[in-house]
Amino acid sequence: MAHLGGQFAGILRIEIPEEKEPSLLSALRSLEPQGLSVSVQRDKVVAAPVPHNLATVEVIGHDRPGILRQISQVLAQHQVNVEELTTGCESAAMSGERLFRATAKVRLPDSCGLDLLRHELEQIGTDLMVDVAVRPAEAS
Repeated sequence: MAHLGGQFAGILRIEIPEEKEPSLLSALRSLEPQGLSVSVQRDKVVAAPVPHNLATVEVIGHDRPGILRQISQVLAQHQVNVEELTTGCESAAMSGERLFRATAKVRLPDSCGLDLLRHELEQIGTDLMVDVAVRPAEAS
């Protein structure tokens, strides 16, 4: 997702059951009068990649602007591909303060080992005052 030429642009890849596709397309088209342009491309079915070099990155800390931007800069610097990303905010159990939480499944290139990525993200986490955990992804 990015701002390009003063406009917001994003690419989203989703997987839904085939029978739900018509209703999703209809719902997306209904947003066009509100100024949202939607282009839909169907993926070709490909074999699932072998879970080589997959890792899970988890981030949790007090919510503030810029957390994902700084984390993603480190990932981009090492050409790490984000394959899945879930983010959200929640209330802290004891204090009720707003916490940011992100979990990403990433694919590391051969040039970037798990220990290097963990070290750099933990340094960023210290600067951002968030907890960062990097571990091998569980086989699915």
